[in-house]
Amino acid sequence: MITIEKKLNVLIKVAELLNKNNINWAIGASLLLYFKGIAEEFHDIDIMVDESEVEIVKKILLSLGTLQPENPNMKYKTNHFLEFKIDDVDFDVMAGFVIVKDNKEYYFPLQKKSIKDYISIDSVTIPLQSIEEWRTYYELMGRAEKVKMINEAIS
Repeated sequence: MITIEKKLNVLIKVAELLNKNNINWAIGASLLLYFKGIAEEFHDIDIMVDESEVEIVKKILLSLGTLQPENPNMKYKTNHFLEFKIDDVDFDVMAGFVIVKDNKEYYFPLQKKSIKDYISIDSVTIPLQSIEEWRTYYELMGRAEKVKMINEAIS
């Protein structure tokens, strides 16, 4: 099993390159909950990026690891969804995040204003998406347990 420490060390390596290239990016999903003290663990690293920068991000991550085969999920119609394996750590890159609920599409592109917070790990800045936005996303996805965890943390 890959330790949290190893996952974070790989994240630092990725973050350094994204920051060096002035990419508009942020952490979301379970790693966001972990950083906010809401979840005790996370499995993969979810990175949201600006749609206009997806190709440069792909190039950067290919320099570190391998692109995994596509694995589509009908609950999401995200414009760009790329899965990478970097030093045995799974990275999901999303640009133009779209959630489908009741045959309606909800579009959530990454915007600079949705980056509400930053943390620093070993002097490397990691941008974080809004926990409130992720509460909305999880609600639309039908992830009641995650919504409950966030509600308890922010109330």
